[in-house]
Amino acid sequence: MTRLRRRRGRASFIVWMVALGTVGLAAAGYRFGILGGDGRAPDPQISPRAAASPADEGKRPRPPSPSAEPINTEVAGLTTFRGNATRTYYGEGPVPRRAEVLWRFPPQGGMCSRSSDEEGTRLWCGTGWTGQPNVVETEDGRTEVRFGAYDGAVHILDAGTGEEMYEPFPTGDLIKGTVTSDPEGYPLLYTGSRDNYLRILALDRGNRPLELWSLSSDSAPDPVWNNDWDGSPLVIGDYLLEGGENSWFYVIRLHRGYDDRGLVTVRPKVRVVVPGYDDQLLAELGDSEVSIEGSVAFDDGVAYFANSGGLVQGWDISDVLEGGRDHERVFRFWTGEDTDATVVVDEEGALYVASELERRDARSTEVGQLLKLDPGRPRDPVVWDIPVPGEGGGAGGMWATPALYEDALFVTTNTGRLLAVDRDRGTVAWEIPLAPPAWSSPAVVDGVLVVGDCAGTLHAFDLRPNPLAAEPRERWAVDLGGCIESTPAVWKGAVYVGTRGGAVYAVGRPS
Repeated sequence: MTRLRRRRGRASFIVWMVALGTVGLAAAGYRFGILGGDGRAPDPQISPRAAASPADEGKRPRPPSPSAEPINTEVAGLTTFRGNATRTYYGEGPVPRRAEVLWRFPPQGGMCSRSSDEEGTRLWCGTGWTGQPNVVETEDGRTEVRFGAYDGAVHILDAGTGEEMYEPFPTGDLIKGTVTSDPEGYPLLYTGSRDNYLRILALDRGNRPLELWSLSSDSAPDPVWNNDWDGSPLVIGDYLLEGGENSWFYVIRLHRGYDDRGLVTVRPKVRVVVPGYDDQLLAELGDSEVSIEGSVAFDDGVAYFANSGGLVQGWDISDVLEGGRDHERVFRFWTGEDTDATVVVDEEGALYVASELERRDARSTEVGQLLKLDPGRPRDPVVWDIPVPGEGGGAGGMWATPALYEDALFVTTNTGRLLAVDRDRGTVAWEIPLAPPAWSSPAVVDGVLVVGDCAGTLHAFDLRPNPLAAEPRERWAVDLGGCIESTPAVWKGAVYVGTRGGAVYAVGRPS
């Protein structure tokens, strides 16, 4: 699969869609000027399971990590969930050869608050899924750790000491996902919260973050399901891409700049709002659980995201990013299962999709829960798929987002399996049991895989010399005393991660 083939595939799919016509969505938003055609296609994705093909003989080796450059252009750091637009950048080494807890925040107690969801009101502590901290090197020479937490606040710490560099910024409810720092060096932070709002914060007004703008989840033409913003916002040029638990996808022009005093400014304008669902999906599901909870990925002009109804979509927004208004759905695939993990895009444009296993319908039995898809083959995109069952009738599949390294894919499952998959063949090379449920998305830096489990242990595994040859040796394991749902951030000799026990930790080389 090459880039050229993929572009041709997209063009042919658009022609095919136009020829077949479109069916209107039951969403009032299409009557507003910001929405284009409904992008609905007949259901081309129903296909038999693709057979795994042998690896090409004599093929050129892949780079250590596909598309492994950070999205940042003006600052050093890890500025969004999985670091770049394809969600394939995990940080910068070295990974410590030995490790212990360097600091804990807060030093005592925990970051906790009471919050309500469909299961009722209860106490939430620490950081959760996906919860990967940002790690950003600032102009004044310090390194900051930035994250949202279950106490309903954004925190910014000194990476060396764990001391607060800014006053916490409170929101009206907990923050579940990963915040985003501006990748072009503007002193801006982007964050969602369960209190209904997506926010832009300025960090250049002393030690107190200032809210410059917010967007309510009620802003969608027809909000569905919930009001949270779990996904880590993605900044592409001067545009912000984000999906909400209101089940809609947004493209927002930021209009970033500075005023006469040299203070950062924004003048956001929503340019595109499209639903993460369609009539066909709602009919197939029989319910409206269609929220977007993963982070949007972006590649070659197309934004990719999935929803809790299992619908994977690709929207071509290249014209919008150039100041136009044209946008069109160019890819549709249904997994049949809740797909909250972020779609990952490799160096050839293939998509890796991880779904949960709870509905157990015919579709999820047909296609499995871990898939490699080729968007250049929209009628038959499945390259391979792997069933990921539960145990004893419990939930299976994955909440974690896959990580790519050389020829391998790594992912943790709800039942506690750390899987290594050959991403050409679609076969499991090895697996390691971890304490379930394992929702922490792995990070791979310098040939070392770092991942947490629900016993509160942060693990580091050596993948070299061959990540698929045999079960790797464990380099170290550190007990953090609380279930680790969040994704670890690796940066220059330290690992930063939060737990449901109430705290965020720095783990690194013993002094």
